[in-house]
Amino acid sequence: MDLRHHLEIIRFKTVDLLPLEELEAKLRRGRPLVVKYGADPSRPDLHLGHYVNLRKLKDLQDLGHRIVFIVGDFTATIGDPSGRDTTRPRLSEEEVRENARTYFEQVSRVLDPHKTEVQFNASWLSKLCARDIVHLASAYTVARMLERDDFEKRYRSNTPIFIHEFLYPLFQGYDSYHIQADMEVGGTDQKFNFLVAREVQKHYGQEPQVILTLPLLVGTDGVRKMSKSYGNYIAFNDPPAEMYGKVMSIPDAVVPEYYSLVLYYDDRQLEEVRRQMAEDPRDTKARLAYEIVKLFYSEAAARAAEEEFNRVFRARQAPSAMPEVRVPPEGKNIVDLIYDAGLVASKSEARRLIKQRAVRLNGEVIEDPTLVLRIQEESVLKVGKRKFLKLVPAREP
Repeated sequence: MDLRHHLEIIRFKTVDLLPLEELEAKLRRGRPLVVKYGADPSRPDLHLGHYVNLRKLKDLQDLGHRIVFIVGDFTATIGDPSGRDTTRPRLSEEEVRENARTYFEQVSRVLDPHKTEVQFNASWLSKLCARDIVHLASAYTVARMLERDDFEKRYRSNTPIFIHEFLYPLFQGYDSYHIQADMEVGGTDQKFNFLVAREVQKHYGQEPQVILTLPLLVGTDGVRKMSKSYGNYIAFNDPPAEMYGKVMSIPDAVVPEYYSLVLYYDDRQLEEVRRQMAEDPRDTKARLAYEIVKLFYSEAAARAAEEEFNRVFRARQAPSAMPEVRVPPEGKNIVDLIYDAGLVASKSEARRLIKQRAVRLNGEVIEDPTLVLRIQEESVLKVGKRKFLKLVPAREP
């Protein structure tokens, strides 16, 4: 493949590709590039925001380049300050290890597992001694750290910035040095970290990596980037019906963006999507949901998810399959019931949904969070827009 065509494939959907002349020089050498991609296991799921990056990595892998996926099991215990106006909560090693457990299986749904290296950065970062860290810290100045937009805003507003947050981009840069990365791929919010990595590599006498950034996929709220921290994400491992429903919940305004970044539509195809959105937004969004489920599961799973969604949200019927909970004869507090069934992350979230009139029993709104629910016959509890429970009376022994 000639260099021009090679670059066209690499450039597709990218925001930054720099320095371009360094990339061209690396490609002319005729050897596969070492391409780095990292993700901190702050939650157990990869999501469509990660998929945007993994899809570009698949392009690079298909061109013959070597993909190294770095699971940030060490850096996750610090917390990436990118785009944050406050310090991230630090995770324990146990939380990180559990979250990272299924990462390789999820990455393998996009990349060829036989051609993808997965490495955990604790295997080298945890071995650095104080002398090593001091040497690493001398690669960058405080003044340049404070040029970072989120650090600058926090500094001007007197919001605390802790020293360990300055170490995060340095450690991420050390990852690039350790694997001798030729290129690093990630979202535009990572550009500062990638630039620091170039300086770290030069500090250790290594040729710096090329930076490739991609657009940030907006989350299901239609406002902020898709993020595990914000809870506005669609996970690789979401069941088909839930994945379909989440896609259907995104605002109409961001539908073309999902076609572009997740389904990889080109400009001509996107123009047709915009035309269809103007004429029939509901069916255009439904086609998007169908295609995304098919991407991660199968045609049959996408068809079943579509049928289930139409059954619940168009025909206003209960789902054909629901988790079942037995309610004791003495009853159970509605907040405890919702929380214990795993439909919410906290009891306060359950109370909030009740106050928002988003909890219904057999179609009737429940407004009292102190309600002790007693049932005499099989009932359906709906929580929010897409979560259902089948309630069954538990008989006394």
